[in-house]
Amino acid sequence: MSQLLSGRVRAQSLVDVVTQRLEEAIMSGEFAPGSRLSEHALATSLGVSRGPLREAIRRLEGRKLVERTPNIGVHIAVLSLKDLADLLIVREALEGMACRLAAERMTDEELSGLDQLLEEHGEQESVRAGTGYYQEGRDFDFHFRIVKASGNAQLIQMLTGDLYDLLRVYRYKSSTLDGRAAKAFQEHKAVVAALKSRDPDKAEAAMRLHVRNARMHVATRMVTEEPVIPAPKRQGARAETPPSKQRIVRL
Repeated sequence: MSQLLSGRVRAQSLVDVVTQRLEEAIMSGEFAPGSRLSEHALATSLGVSRGPLREAIRRLEGRKLVERTPNIGVHIAVLSLKDLADLLIVREALEGMACRLAAERMTDEELSGLDQLLEEHGEQESVRAGTGYYQEGRDFDFHFRIVKASGNAQLIQMLTGDLYDLLRVYRYKSSTLDGRAAKAFQEHKAVVAALKSRDPDKAEAAMRLHVRNARMHVATRMVTEEPVIPAPKRQGARAETPPSKQRIVRL
């Protein structure tokens, strides 16, 4: 049997499509962190019924991209200033370790694939112009590839678990500011060069520098404000008490 006929065909369900569309809207910033999702408006604009839409929202809720607040509804997840700062500090150490291990364990084929991935990223007009650096998730994400290649199950779980998708949102938003996209791309190339040298010290140092630069960039550019998550209007009822106040990062 030919190769064309030997692979299993995977049908993409309506829920899969809706989930993907919503994820892309969140990642691209079409939905701002903290903004409320209207099921009625989304179902109308996407041309789907409430059932598939609600299942898609439940999936995104499981991935920490959206949050559900009692008596208020569903809104795009946010990270507080403190949470984001703490997360990036931990990420620097863990991703540095993952890169160190990857320098010793990555196959030549994996390194070649990483090179090819960067070539594709470099073709983005936004990267060349320094206006944004968008990466799809998982195997299309530079950082995910390296973490996966570390071969350490605990590191992989910690770095690609609960907050992986939400952190991608903030990474992209950070890359749209002050030419950060072009700098981040050059730092990615430096990481690959260190990996190719098979020198664990250089690889860890290159990744730590990259993550540290991203953290410092965010720290100097972030603007803090109160989250705006409007309560649903109910005729004859008093407005619901807004969620507890916290400082929210708006990149």
